Amino acid sequence: MKRVFFLFLLVLMVLMSFSCKRNRTSEEEPVVEINTDSVFLSLDHEAVAKREKQADRFFTQLWKSGLNGVVLYAEQGQIVYEKAMGWKQVQRQRDSLHIDDAFQLSSDSKMFTAEAIMLLHAQGRLDYDDDICQYIPEFPYKGVTIRHLLNHRSGLPRYDSMADEFWPDRKKPFSNEALIKMLVERKPEPYGAPDATYFYNNINYALLASVVERVTGEHFEDFMKQNIFDPLGMSHSYIYSMRNMESVPFYMECDVPGHELYRSGAVKLQDDYLNGVMGDKIMFSTVDDIYKYSLALDCHLLLPDTLQQEAFRPGSPEWKHEENYGFGWRMSREHPDFLFHYGWWKGYRSVIIKNTVKNRLLVVLTNTTYNLPSEPMWEFVSDTSRQLPAVSFNPDVVRRNLLK
Repeated sequence: MKRVFFLFLLVLMVLMSFSCKRNRTSEEEPVVEINTDSVFLSLDHEAVAKREKQADRFFTQLWKSGLNGVVLYAEQGQIVYEKAMGWKQVQRQRDSLHIDDAFQLSSDSKMFTAEAIMLLHAQGRLDYDDDICQYIPEFPYKGVTIRHLLNHRSGLPRYDSMADEFWPDRKKPFSNEALIKMLVERKPEPYGAPDATYFYNNINYALLASVVERVTGEHFEDFMKQNIFDPLGMSHSYIYSMRNMESVPFYMECDVPGHELYRSGAVKLQDDYLNGVMGDKIMFSTVDDIYKYSLALDCHLLLPDTLQQEAFRPGSPEWKHEENYGFGWRMSREHPDFLFHYGWWKGYRSVIIKNTVKNRLLVVLTNTTYNLPSEPMWEFVSDTSRQLPAVSFNPDVVRRNLLK
């Protein structure tokens, strides 16, 4: 029996020796959903159970303090803990949440928009240092490049403030094309000169979504589905679109509505005219789909490692407030081994924290304005008192499950 077990381990070690460098480029490859049960080698079950118990204590405490949502924690590539806590209809405490419920990612959508731009760059269809006037000729500001947008160094004004002042009918959706048209007509004063400083601004990623559309001739939501969501088996992910709507719906058509929290209780939020703008927000996804995406990045299934790594490099020479920004990912000097992003928009909060050294992923998706306490979450994901032993997962198995 021991001899058989030793031979089994030897075979696994040989399989692990293969690198994960294949880039998905063929559109003809059929897609299947990832079978996460078969992706990873067996970990120390006792260590996993202890870490799971620790996670349950932590998230149960958050739930008691007001968290309403779905959480996932993965370590060494394996899901250690995931749980749905609370309600879809918070004000009535009705319809329990489930693991596969899709939440609006708010600003966490930006990492996916950045990936779309990187895919086009890899295909030779654009360059990061191209002036965006090359793709949006009517754009009224000169010297703004795609890289400036990705790194939040464009100096452009906020579009939400502009829309609040100049959009005449709040019952009509405000779109990416309407945003560009308003910039042309009004040309509001920019925040600063291009590449002068880091200034986080949603307009950058809204314009990147427009660049995707101008380059490809496809709707942004369709490009994302065909080039990222479907290839990675992210079957519950989508971009919310009001493209064909004449008026803003009273409520957003989604399974998990957002809620504003007041002292008197929770109130389901109505749809908003700014939800017509894509790229900076308005993507819906689940914790499992985000886990699949993180796994795909680790295994370089969308882009080769040399290209993917550019997303994780600080884009500014200065570290404003000790933070920096890559392509859709935040970085912190206090936590140098981490990539992360926070999301907030119209009744939703989200957190994605990824430790690239200890191979950890934390995803928290909520449908209320409950202020997720960042410090305890960082302490949890950084805690080394209990950690799983390092283990190599088999990238070939990941690739087969996603792309065969």
